[in-house]
Order: sequence, then C-alpha cells, then structure tokens
Amino acid sequence: MTADEPQRPDLARELLARAEESAVHRAQRVRNHLDAVQLGKARHTDHANGRVLRRILAEHDWPGHRLVGPDAARAAWSIALHSDDDLAFQRAAITLLGRAVEAGDALVQHWAHLHDRVLVASGRDQEYGTQLFLRTGGIELCPLRAPDTVDTRRATVGLPTIAVALAAVYRRYSPDGTGEDARTPVLAEVA
Repeated sequence: MTADEPQRPDLARELLARAEESAVHRAQRVRNHLDAVQLGKARHTDHANGRVLRRILAEHDWPGHRLVGPDAARAAWSIALHSDDDLAFQRAAITLLGRAVEAGDALVQHWAHLHDRVLVASGRDQEYGTQLFLRTGGIELCPLRAPDTVDTRRATVGLPTIAVALAAVYRRYSPDGTGEDARTPVLAEVA
C-alpha cells in the first residue's frame, strides 16, 4: 500500500457507490423527475446509506482520508448530510467529523455544511450559510445567524463569500442561471 492508497479500499468502494446512487436520486428530485414510487426508493436509499455509515462510524470512527481516501470521505460526508431522517445520527456524525478535521483527516468545509444542516433541521439559524431551499419561486437561503458577519465565519472554514457561493448555486440549479426554475422545495447545499 502506498501513502496515497486508502487503508480500506473496500469501504471506499461501498461509500462511493452508495453516495453516487443517492446523488442520482437527488438530482432527479430537484428536477421533479421522480414519481411517488421513485421518491420512496430514494428515501429508502438514504435510510439504508445512513445505516451503513452508522456501522462504519461504530467500527472506525469517521471514515477520513487515511481510511478511505478523499473521494470516499466526501461520499461519507454526503451520506451523513442527507440522513435527514435521523437528526441524532447527524449530530453524532458532526462530533466524529470534527475530530477527524482536528486530526487533519477530513475537510473543515464538510463539517461546516453538516453543522449548518443540523442547525436548520433543529429549527435554528445556520452559522455558515451553506443550506438553502429550492422552491417553486426560486432559491431561498435558510435563516442565518448574524448575516452581517457570515463572510467572516465562512472564511474561517475556507468557504467563499456568500455572494460567490449563491451565484454558483443559481448557475447550478436553473438552466438560465436565475434560480427561478426550481420546482420542488428541496433542502440543498451552498458551496
């Protein structure tokens, strides 16, 4: 094994495959291309992915860069981020991810996104401005604590200014770059 190879390529493959399948469902949901059966399958996929990640966390702590490599570590973060049906699990994942960040084994940006996601799900204002709703009328940033200082907080975790991040979201989620084509209320992430 070289220094660049993950310690557990088997876990890396599993996390990557699961996150990819979930991402396909989310992309279809944002574009309103899921019927009720497909939406149920997407929710089942997210739930099953969360169960697998719980097992991995119990056995290995956070699956960071050393254990599974950067791409699979991102996949683990995505699975935790989209485990919206289990807030307690997301809270536990924040703790383990935070430890991995402190050890230099995970990205602080991932921690910031998951932290904001849990705050929003708990009915609280987010810290870093990473969470938004895609609604019929456009894109809506979830409530934000102290909006005047959000760019300062974002800089501490290596995120671009909120204006730059939102411009990217508008380009990503609408064909004409205005953000006006989002049809379904979906919780999404800002870079």
